Amino acid sequence: MTSWDYVIVGAGSAGCVLAARLSEDPSVRVLLLEAGDRDTAKEVAVPAAFSKLFQTRHDWNYRTEPDPATDSRPMYWPRGKMLGGSSSINAMIYIRGARSDFDGWRDGGCEGWGYDDVLPYFTRSEDNTRGADAFHGVGGPLTVADQRSPSALTLDYLAAAEQAGLPRNGDFNGAEQEGVGLYQVTQKGGRRASTAAAFLRPALKRPNLEVRTLAHATRVLVRGGRAVGVEAVIGGRAEELLADREVLLAGGAINTPQLLLLSGIGPADELRALGVDVAVDAPKVGRNLQDHLSVGTAFNANGSVSYFEADKRIGNVASWLLRRRGPFSSPIAEAGGFVRTEEGLAAPDLQLLFGPAMFVEHGQIDPPGHGFSLGTYLLQPRSTGRITLRSLDPLAPARIEPGYLSDPYDLAVLVRGLRLSLQIAEQSPLARHAAGRYLPEAAQVMDDDRLAEAYVRARSETMYHPTSTAAMGPADDDVCDPALRVRGVDGLRVVDCSAFPAVTRGNTNAPVIMLAEKAADLLRGTVPPQRSAVRSAEVARP
Repeated sequence: MTSWDYVIVGAGSAGCVLAARLSEDPSVRVLLLEAGDRDTAKEVAVPAAFSKLFQTRHDWNYRTEPDPATDSRPMYWPRGKMLGGSSSINAMIYIRGARSDFDGWRDGGCEGWGYDDVLPYFTRSEDNTRGADAFHGVGGPLTVADQRSPSALTLDYLAAAEQAGLPRNGDFNGAEQEGVGLYQVTQKGGRRASTAAAFLRPALKRPNLEVRTLAHATRVLVRGGRAVGVEAVIGGRAEELLADREVLLAGGAINTPQLLLLSGIGPADELRALGVDVAVDAPKVGRNLQDHLSVGTAFNANGSVSYFEADKRIGNVASWLLRRRGPFSSPIAEAGGFVRTEEGLAAPDLQLLFGPAMFVEHGQIDPPGHGFSLGTYLLQPRSTGRITLRSLDPLAPARIEPGYLSDPYDLAVLVRGLRLSLQIAEQSPLARHAAGRYLPEAAQVMDDDRLAEAYVRARSETMYHPTSTAAMGPADDDVCDPALRVRGVDGLRVVDCSAFPAVTRGNTNAPVIMLAEKAADLLRGTVPPQRSAVRSAEVARP
């Protein structure tokens, strides 16, 4: 077959959902392309092993450009390169975002994307082990579960956070996001529930769905103002794969704008300077890059209280193999929450994270012994960056300029978050486990603003949530319209986190799945699902 109704580029968090939903109609022919391989690595299924997949062939292994605001450090950005994409290498934390995130999208001109509009898509995809209610669904493809074996050290962190004055919250995806608690995770029976496992695998038996791995899309084929397919390198040979209805880009916040630029859709002057034929002058392609910047610290611990060398204990191995419990079922970032650092904020501006292990340098450095990690990240950055072409070679990585801390507001919020994390660590339920700071300079940040800012610049890292580089909006120069259609080209849509008008408050995997669910309905012309019987006023923030 050389022609399909839909050609989907990228089998990640969005692409797997799209392929599964569109192929429910047996009359529709769907091709799903993935540059990486299948998700058969044993570490994919084991929740605690996610960082073992970093910097392997299953990772795009991106590096940002050096940025003076963060001590000119090229930062490592892992992105999943296999079926399931980043949902196959993430920490599985299920967070939708705040009501105000989606109402902000709607109020900014993206009609149909308010909280009440998108909640039914969250609940439709969900099979929550707690059962159904006004905010949660059962029977959907994606299992959302409570953690099976949270660490006792994590429970002490929650007690310390409460002692520091933070309220408990049993459901960050319910009526209120604010507070601290244990995270729910995308796991089924103690195994990772990626979008490949949850959505795509059950659909693979359908004869109208074809999946090609190791297929690197190199450009969108635009003829007569319409996207008619894509060119991809498969087995070392370029092939043209044609779409009778639409081409759907689901490559994520880095790969999607890169593919648009390579296809002549982007800022005209920049494209001409590189020798790219301009198909559409779209000045915002690659712009508005937003990411959650994080900063944290780690403590050495007394005794054998953490997950240090958990993989070397036969009891832990047996617990996971036989019962899918124990440290191997951990997302590592087991607890945390959402806080407001200033009076009058409409929603939280910081997310907290706690792990009962030292998670240093993205888990790529072996810790010296037992310990625990506390982190925080900025939820609504004012700083933005951009994605541009480094080379006309479509197999070369794009240039990532994150623009971190270009707005001083972001630095101030992160300093407040760092200090809050250290304040929690000083409370007795957690302090009794501490045996000194793994990063001694963190002791100086509580009272000295200059040293605190220097610490953030030197130690901050990505929280793996880049978005908004092909954002939808109402303006003629926004890349996509609120139906996710790329302006200036017929038959082309963006269906991934690059279409977010702004990054959401929290981990981005759940809202990407929601966006793909809604996109499938837009493509099928289906009437949107209705939200459950709870009135909007009953779920609004009190």
